[in-house]
Amino acid sequence: MVSGEPSAPEQLKCALKSLIIDECDKDVEVDDIHDDEILIGGPLELDSLDALQICMAVKAHYGVRIEGGPDARRALQSVQTLATTILEARS
Repeated sequence: MVSGEPSAPEQLKCALKSLIIDECDKDVEVDDIHDDEILIGGPLELDSLDALQICMAVKAHYGVRIEGGPDARRALQSVQTLATTILEARS
């Protein structure tokens, strides 16, 4: 990796923030979303329908299925936990 280039996890988190903004129709910038910010019910005011949209988009873009219930709640805690879930599922 060249100095100054973002790592794969950092690139994934940035891509996930864009995905969340697009899928949930939020009028914010990628830099406005913090990696550890609570997603559902947090500052973005995402709800269960948004969670479903995110899960469907993650399946379409990354081939990772996020099951409902506790697994989804854990994966969708933050962008960081969502990225970790995707990276673990793909390894």
